[in-house]
Amino acid sequence: MRHDLYSLQLFMTVAACGSIAAAASRHNTVASAISKRISDLEAGIGTPVLSRKRHGVELTPAGQDLLRHAQAVQDAVRRMEADLSRHAAGLRGAIRIAANTSAITQFLPEDLAAFVADHSDLAIELVELTSDAALAAVRSGQADLGIYSGLSDAGDLRICPYRSDTLVVAAHRGHRLALRRRVRFADVLDEDFVALQQGSSIQAHLERQAARHGDKLRTRVQVMSFDGVRRMVQARLGIAILPFGAVEPYLEGSNLAMIPIDEPWARRELRIAIRDPELLTIQARTLLQVLTGTEDARPSVRQPAPRQGNVTLAAPRSALSPEGKEPCR
Repeated sequence: MRHDLYSLQLFMTVAACGSIAAAASRHNTVASAISKRISDLEAGIGTPVLSRKRHGVELTPAGQDLLRHAQAVQDAVRRMEADLSRHAAGLRGAIRIAANTSAITQFLPEDLAAFVADHSDLAIELVELTSDAALAAVRSGQADLGIYSGLSDAGDLRICPYRSDTLVVAAHRGHRLALRRRVRFADVLDEDFVALQQGSSIQAHLERQAARHGDKLRTRVQVMSFDGVRRMVQARLGIAILPFGAVEPYLEGSNLAMIPIDEPWARRELRIAIRDPELLTIQARTLLQVLTGTEDARPSVRQPAPRQGNVTLAAPRSALSPEGKEPCR
């Protein structure tokens, strides 16, 4: 049997997504191309590796064995790349990052701009995913670093602290809540909500909190992006709960109002997940050190976090210095 690495990579993505169509979208290809490669794998092995279902696929026993071996092969390749990268002169290559919307909206643009300015030979391949999908991308080897909400379970992945953010209520300026200094979650449970898509860690978090109150969120509209949520809120279709950094910069000149949430769970951690430090290339390791504050970064990345009332936009990374920094674990 002869297996190429790309087919094995596609197979691992299908296994992680549970869907050939979703895997095709992840790899910017068509489902038929992936189906053909999977069929070729099955022909070479002599048995099916996927069980086709109405709403996706499942691994057969042979598929589970193939996944285990494919991951071992990928780990060996990544280890080879990491070892060889140490012999390279300077930092060249690409770093693959899967990050949730909160990280991309609030923190990554400035952090990556500062990093790339100092490492102009490096390319950053960034994909926006939900937290759970970002973790799956790291597990499957599609991403070197996965930035996710600490509300999601990283399982056996190694995790490093990145940032903190604070959830706030976004409402139309004419809404009854707009003049409140702060609100408790129980105060808003009777409101219509503009919600994020299923799979969002914020949405899952809010649904769990509502359940603890013996209630459910009244979702009127569900959209895919923070921008879509803000537009719906300004159209008076409901209120929303979003990170501070997805609301505060858009207040001026808009019909948005922002109200802090007086609940301990409104503050959440953003973290970086990796599979194994030994599998990281020197380029990815360098970026990880900068993002986690364990290596001196440019001053523009390490400014004190702005505040509005009792709400903090970007939590300090140990006063944004390495001393006392919580290590990766």
